[in-house]
Amino acid sequence: MILHVDMDAFYASVEERDDPSLRGKPVIVGGTPEGRGVVAAANYAVRKFGVHSAMATAKALKLCPDAIVLRPRMEHYSAVSQKIRDIFHRYTPLVEPLSLDEAFLDATGSAKLFGSVEKIGREIKDAIRDELNLVASVGVAPNKFLAKLASDLDKPDGFTVVHPDRIQEVLAPLSVSRIWGVGKVTKRTFDRIGIKTIGQLRELSLERLQETFGQSGAHFWKLARGIDDRKVVADRETKSISHETTFPEDVTDLDVLKAWLLELTEQVARRLRKHKLHGKTVQLKVRYSNFDTFTRSKSLAHPTDATNSLWAVASELLTKQLPDRPLVVRLLGMGVSNFHKPTAVQQSLFGDEDDDVEVPRDSKLDTVADQIRSRFGSTSLRRASTVQHEAEHKPQPRPE
Repeated sequence: MILHVDMDAFYASVEERDDPSLRGKPVIVGGTPEGRGVVAAANYAVRKFGVHSAMATAKALKLCPDAIVLRPRMEHYSAVSQKIRDIFHRYTPLVEPLSLDEAFLDATGSAKLFGSVEKIGREIKDAIRDELNLVASVGVAPNKFLAKLASDLDKPDGFTVVHPDRIQEVLAPLSVSRIWGVGKVTKRTFDRIGIKTIGQLRELSLERLQETFGQSGAHFWKLARGIDDRKVVADRETKSISHETTFPEDVTDLDVLKAWLLELTEQVARRLRKHKLHGKTVQLKVRYSNFDTFTRSKSLAHPTDATNSLWAVASELLTKQLPDRPLVVRLLGMGVSNFHKPTAVQQSLFGDEDDDVEVPRDSKLDTVADQIRSRFGSTSLRRASTVQHEAEHKPQPRPE
């Protein structure tokens, strides 16, 4: 049996825990409303107004004008996330983090030591509450797809077990939108052929699904039957550093995607500097609403840990290297690989404008910025390019 542990409104919950005066109030963690900021997390008080992550902050504040907007403190959330993972590892070495706030665990081999996987799940949930004063929802099921789905069925503070003999009973009444890979566009296709629930989807033949959805058809056919053969992949030796985010609703705005990509790049660059690594290859990952996934990469002339250098390449990959098709994006990720230990770089007296050699000044500024954020929190310092970007894209009043 597999566990999926999902922290409820993680970033916002950490902020509420650290500042009890926020409890019960609508809280948004994300970018500023003056520019192209987006919601990274929304607590349950503000979700009642229709606010959700990946939404533009300006739109969120129109839905809930009284919402409190807090800038993300990513280093702090990462530290809290590590404490959560330490709890996981008390029970099993087979832990596969998906992001800072969720992970899969295979506790099958731990049952002899700690009792049933269901018992282990409850103990983990209780430990997170008792030791960290945070709330998690837990799903227990025979595979990863079902465990993740189960953790989402009774949020917040949920605990759901899907036994093998109840798989179809649980799946049948659920909307097809619960299937991984079914975004807005795919959902409209299902609507067009009269398929609303997973139970109805299960009645379609494999041939019909492949005819309608191509390669994704087999994927939908398997998941509608609760079939998912993927194993929990534990942490391996780090060969790349990456961050990605899955949007609750498909994103079509390039500016929103670029805002998220900048945040992902900042996180990756800080981790490089923390581990004293320079990376030479930048990767971009984009998953569309129909589950098609594209990855693009580009190598720099010289390894770097400088945010500006990495962002320039990542932004180019996003805007120039993707297939020429409408942007309907479900997931966005950015990573760096091909690691090198930092070495001094001899620069030409007359630098080539096309040379991407890291400018030492940028590196020093990044280091100082990391120290400030580590001491005072990630909201204490903002990159000038971000401020400029927001100023250039400040919304103008529209005539009524």
